[in-house]
Amino acid sequence: MSALYELQGVCMRYGAAEILRGVTLDLSPGSLVTLAGPNGAGKSTLLGILAALRPGFSGTCRFGGRDVRQWTRRALARDVAFVPQSLKVEFPFTAEQVVLMGRTPYCDGLFESDADWREVDRALSLTDAVAFRKRDFRTLSGGEKQRVILAAALAQTPRVLLLDEPTTWLDLRHQIALYQLLRRLCGEGMLVVAVTHDLNLAAAYSDRVILLDGGAVAADAVPGEALSAERIQSVFGVTARVAEADGRQWILYAG
Repeated sequence: MSALYELQGVCMRYGAAEILRGVTLDLSPGSLVTLAGPNGAGKSTLLGILAALRPGFSGTCRFGGRDVRQWTRRALARDVAFVPQSLKVEFPFTAEQVVLMGRTPYCDGLFESDADWREVDRALSLTDAVAFRKRDFRTLSGGEKQRVILAAALAQTPRVLLLDEPTTWLDLRHQIALYQLLRRLCGEGMLVVAVTHDLNLAAAYSDRVILLDGGAVAADAVPGEALSAERIQSVFGVTARVAEADGRQWILYAG
């Protein structure tokens, strides 16, 4: 299957600090790819480059065969949705109005179409956010806000979903539900790239894990290979043991 993203020698600097160093990889549809690594490894920066939000990089990052910097924001937003860790809303929008903002790339007039509302309803249902759709977004809990932000991204009907630590504010039930949803979306052909610090979630649900360390790719493989005890020690400086139970890989950390 042809890659949606093609990265070659991607580097990023902020002043004297080198954040990414020579990142080369391809990302194809129908897969759940996890970006993991220590704080400051370059995970969020790489995700921002994929979303065309960090244009000051060197090297090549193509989406659909075209440099991401050559896409208009509106055109790219029809294919690529970005979910940040949090969203600050100052005005009294309801949750469903925030989700409706995800339809902006398709807006051709002053009023929302029936198709727009169908996608809003679908996205709220997928993220278990229907119950609080009429509430002021500012009054929601962190986890509720995160589900609304995800719903807004899904309302874009994208081919690619980019998520920056999507489970940070979610309770256990919704963490599991989120990754089950992501797996289902990948089964329908979507490319999902998610930054996470939870290596057990990465091991359980990812097709591929990319470990970043010091801005460079330290591993790029299926979870069983990328998240070996030796690799975890090398990248994170943590002693771990990898076990299998119920057909899944589990990472146990030393006390």
